[in-house]
Amino acid sequence: MFGYSGKILHIDLTKRKSWVEQKPESWYRTYIGGIGMAARLLWENIEVGCDPLSPGNPICIANGIFTGTPVPVGGKYGIASKSPLTGFMGDSLSGSWFAIALKRAKWDGVVIHGSSQEWVNVFIDDDRVSFRKADHLLGKTTFETEEAIREELGDDQVRSATIGKAGENLVLTACVTNDGRQAGRTGHGAVWGSKKLKALSVRGTHGVTVHDPKKLLELSYKISQEAQGPHTKKYRIYGTSTNVLNMDRLGLLPTRNYQEGTFEGAETVSGEYLGEHFREKMLACAQCPIACEPYSVVKEGPFAGAMTGIDYECLQAASSNLGISDLAAAIKIIDICDEHGMDAMSTPVTMSWAIETFERGLLKKEDFKCKKYPEGFEPYFGASEEIVTLCEMIVEREGIGDLLALGSRKASEKFDAEHGTETYKWAMQSKGLETPGYDARGLKTFAVGVAVGTRGPCHNRSAAYDPDIQGEVDRFSVDDRRGELAKENEEYAAVYDSLPMCKFIRRCFTGKADRAGAWPSIANLINATTGWNFDYDAVDRIGSITHTIKKAFNIREGWKRSDDVLPYRWHHDPMTRGASAGHVVSVDELEYMKDLYYKAKGWTPDGLIPKQVLIDLDMADVAEEIGV
Repeated sequence: MFGYSGKILHIDLTKRKSWVEQKPESWYRTYIGGIGMAARLLWENIEVGCDPLSPGNPICIANGIFTGTPVPVGGKYGIASKSPLTGFMGDSLSGSWFAIALKRAKWDGVVIHGSSQEWVNVFIDDDRVSFRKADHLLGKTTFETEEAIREELGDDQVRSATIGKAGENLVLTACVTNDGRQAGRTGHGAVWGSKKLKALSVRGTHGVTVHDPKKLLELSYKISQEAQGPHTKKYRIYGTSTNVLNMDRLGLLPTRNYQEGTFEGAETVSGEYLGEHFREKMLACAQCPIACEPYSVVKEGPFAGAMTGIDYECLQAASSNLGISDLAAAIKIIDICDEHGMDAMSTPVTMSWAIETFERGLLKKEDFKCKKYPEGFEPYFGASEEIVTLCEMIVEREGIGDLLALGSRKASEKFDAEHGTETYKWAMQSKGLETPGYDARGLKTFAVGVAVGTRGPCHNRSAAYDPDIQGEVDRFSVDDRRGELAKENEEYAAVYDSLPMCKFIRRCFTGKADRAGAWPSIANLINATTGWNFDYDAVDRIGSITHTIKKAFNIREGWKRSDDVLPYRWHHDPMTRGASAGHVVSVDELEYMKDLYYKAKGWTPDGLIPKQVLIDLDMADVAEEIGV
């Protein structure tokens, strides 16, 4: 095969052995790579019904079809495990040089089974696998771990995916980091920590063979040129952090744990302010001609020395969502998360639940005792230094940090069970995953996209906010188009997630972010890489297959219709200020939109998948297990 090796590497941490699985070309044509392939590998290899932190939950990594080629923004990989936050599909994307090293080592995917008795660094050196002791790496940050491994092996071309102290301590919002990039959501770092896997390192020395290198280079060059034009200008100048002011204007900017959608300090935590006062340079992933991430440094004050790359989602979560108007403090919070391997979206949202619980009088000053504040402290919204300390407590699971390490759903459930309270009403999560930076009370299409998300509420897996924000529909009302729009947008996103390609390239094919322009161009890239004969329909089918295998996984793990919900606040608590004030998504509205959505997907009214739908997507084996 061109573009693939045809090989999946299996590694057993318990037995300290590895083996190779050969996959047929038809399997690759179905699952392509990235999220789709990783989800399918998880379906095939998990111990059904297992605890996410048990040895029966494998780590499944799948490379991209374009990784290591000239194709712009194609240097990514997908990772899938059962999420310790949700108990359902946990899938994430990361990119840059780790993915390319894996491709050059001639592996399309890696499945890591079992768990180790001692901390281990697994080293894939082309076709050789070794299990290296990792006790001396414990406590190191993700960045320090990568550098230490390169120094030990004497090769700066070795690339590693690692966990930090949060993963070591089984913080459920822990993530996996490589090359300064994070597989950031659903708790993969905790899964690695449960297996005592500190790092997965790769050295690849081979080339990547494609079907028509001249054609692929021509196509890639054209797209790269477009990526230097107006379609990506805002990303190249400010990155996604420019969305802070846009969302504030629309009344959708999460503020003080989503109590409101406008923030009085929005100007001082905006992407524009970041660019003027803290940004040092713009960073790019490998194979990326855009460079959308503002690398920012705090040079003075109590948070001097904090430095990290910042995007909108992490910025809003660590600033307006926490009532923080001091951008230096927000940078510090994100820096802590990145260094120690924590999701910089879920962690701040979990903290905002605790802060609101404190402000309502249910948590007291003494509940926030720690080494730094032995008498406790008062974490009001906007109390920058105290909130930074709270973030550090979660890393160490110190004091109340041990509770917050569970994520907002489990933390609120545990607190409510012990105190007879109802703090779940302001735990901003669905299925156990914390909400993204778009308030769904003012985005009705996005509301159903968030509720039905297979990994929980996610702006990346469902682009259903687009028709709302772009004015394709009235974002405050409900009509019978919402189910079809949610379906179309999640499957559109799933195509990019399975190639995988960064969605910021989507307008660089024809100037429009739609299927009509992108799918023929993507088909040409696939065909030049593989020698296949993909067309518009074949590309579109990628999205259906990818989303369906993830949904099938959830059904097998016990999903039911009642799991497709929104946070209580979005149902019952309207905002009082801004352009989205006065609106909620009523329970009846959501149930109606779910009916529309399930029908658009061809599923039953209970959201189950008919056998024929699965068979038509070449999933006959899946149909036998969960089809109705």
